[in-house]
Amino acid sequence: MNKLPPQKPIPAKPLWLVRLTACVAATLLVGLGGVWMAAPELTLTTGEGIFLYLVGFGAATIANSSGVGGGVVFLPAFEYLSNGGHVAVALSQIVGMSFVIQSFGMTTGSLRWLSRIFDHAHTDTGIPPHTFWRLLALVVGCSVPALLATQALHTSPPEFVLYTFKATSVGLGLLVLITTYLAHGRITERSTPTPMDYSVLAALSLVGGVATAFFSVGVGELVALYMFMRSFPLITTAAIAVIASAINVIAGVWTHLHGAPLPWDVLLFVIPGAITGGYFARHFAYMLGPIRLKVFAAIWITLSSTYLLLMS
Repeated sequence: MNKLPPQKPIPAKPLWLVRLTACVAATLLVGLGGVWMAAPELTLTTGEGIFLYLVGFGAATIANSSGVGGGVVFLPAFEYLSNGGHVAVALSQIVGMSFVIQSFGMTTGSLRWLSRIFDHAHTDTGIPPHTFWRLLALVVGCSVPALLATQALHTSPPEFVLYTFKATSVGLGLLVLITTYLAHGRITERSTPTPMDYSVLAALSLVGGVATAFFSVGVGELVALYMFMRSFPLITTAAIAVIASAINVIAGVWTHLHGAPLPWDVLLFVIPGAITGGYFARHFAYMLGPIRLKVFAAIWITLSSTYLLLMS
């Protein structure tokens, strides 16, 4: 009786993902070293440093668990520090800082979601891989050109763009809450996008790309809220929103690196927090579960966008 040759064990993750993770980790390490070199003599107190780390950690955890709204944390946090402490952060610097921070945090979160999707030990990956890549390519293909064109043509956001983005976010957030309440107990996950889904995602990605150029957030939250509303799986929704956000902020961060000087001593504390939050965000998403994460994301975006509308 012929014995079957021993089968090689299937690697936990594909080789391309292992190599990508190693390359990105090395790049982030070099980037963090560059921030250290650019930072002047540190004048922050220990309490301020811890606060900044927690700001980065909290914002990245929110952003990378659902793909929505982490950048909104920076505006009130940096305003508070600028008014009450030794940290001087101009309003004009906050968007650039958010781009830099998210380039680290969202990239870390992207690798974590990719690692989950392509982990051979799990089979509940949401939708077929080819559909995942098609959706991601659509979102990135529409949002990144819109972001770069906006950065090239405008130095400040027109008022109608501000209100359109904020009002759209509030509307989508409320719609997610309503549809979740009406479908409570009978939600069926969607695994196949319809032609309407592709069309709406393309339109939202264009709006999100413009918004991201002005606020450092936009494409992730609009895409995530729509996909939550349409009951796409948690893994699919979070991964596409986080990866698309990461690609957008990396594409747009160079404008801010070559612009006005940024407070690198502040970023030196916030960035490690963002990396840590990006790493643990996936566990936070699973802890909440699909329904509670959907409700959390919708409430967060609705309240934060309402806050921005009132502050305008």
